[in-house]
Amino acid sequence: MKVLAILYKGGVAAQEEPRLLGTIENKLGLKDFLTSLGHELVVCGNVSSDKEGPNSDFQKHLVDAEVLITTPFHPGYLTRDLIEKAKNLKICITAGVGSDHIDLNAAVDHRIQVLEVSGSNVVSVAEHVVMSILLLVRNFVPAHEMIERGDWQVSDIARSAFDLEGKVVGTIGAGRIGYRVLQRLVPFDTKELLYYDYAPLPPEAAKAVKARRVEDLKEFVSQCDVVTVNCPLHEGTRDLINTDLLKHFKKGAFLVNTARGAICNADAVAAALKSGQLSGYSGDVWNVQPAPKNHVWRTMKNPLGGGNGMVPHYSGTTLDAQARYAAGVKSILTNYMENKPQDPQNIIVGLGKYETKAYGQR
Repeated sequence: MKVLAILYKGGVAAQEEPRLLGTIENKLGLKDFLTSLGHELVVCGNVSSDKEGPNSDFQKHLVDAEVLITTPFHPGYLTRDLIEKAKNLKICITAGVGSDHIDLNAAVDHRIQVLEVSGSNVVSVAEHVVMSILLLVRNFVPAHEMIERGDWQVSDIARSAFDLEGKVVGTIGAGRIGYRVLQRLVPFDTKELLYYDYAPLPPEAAKAVKARRVEDLKEFVSQCDVVTVNCPLHEGTRDLINTDLLKHFKKGAFLVNTARGAICNADAVAAALKSGQLSGYSGDVWNVQPAPKNHVWRTMKNPLGGGNGMVPHYSGTTLDAQARYAAGVKSILTNYMENKPQDPQNIIVGLGKYETKAYGQR
């Protein structure tokens, strides 16, 4: 059996830190496991020459691979055209959470299973969300940059710094990550916690975090001082946050997106930040990954020269998360090879059908 893995080049860091399992150097800890069973593991890197174009290593090896493993951090994009060329492909495994880099409808049509390691990094991402909210609300990045420059003008920072206490914070999506964000915000004594989701939380879960559901998205954002995006990317959420919706945000609201970059329209967000409609935008997900050097989100600022909390996509790939998703990939592979049932929560696409509503109402 040929297993193709699209991972990222860790370089010196991966050589010095073996717990960086999601790298081509450390191969999710799968090499010895698979070779001992007589299987072939082919690992490709995340650079364009490795994973893009008809002459890329990705496309060359995909033709006869039975298993494809990718991470959402440096994904190999599996389009319908590529799926149709991959005659031997039976299962795609996401080392982490989020399988939007795969054409899921094509996977359904070709009876290719798609699984991810659900829950492997939900705590990691939820913690990153709370950190990102605080970075924006407290105006931390410009404050740190001031110190690096050797300056000290407290009023320039304090004029845009606020407490989280007493603010209205809302999450778009209240699933495994969104709900954990709400849980972690409870001790901050916010004015109110809101959520927007296609399905209501169970009453006891909503009561535990004192969260109120708002069913209309425009009404939802109009009430929030801080909005955090915690939903999957699919046809219904691509460009969900666009120029029109941003007009309904509170003037000067903060927006955090650790879900998928393409949920927010890049130019619309940059324009809203520049105008002051948004006071800040933070996240680690980009509409193209790795993000090009001239991506507008790298350098966008609010009218006071702050409000940008963007970082590379790493919220869900802490060392703790990597240990969990590497173990999860091994478990999924073992079940597949031994023809055992998979954990239902990990299955996105089964044989010829969706097994979840997380990627839109199907």
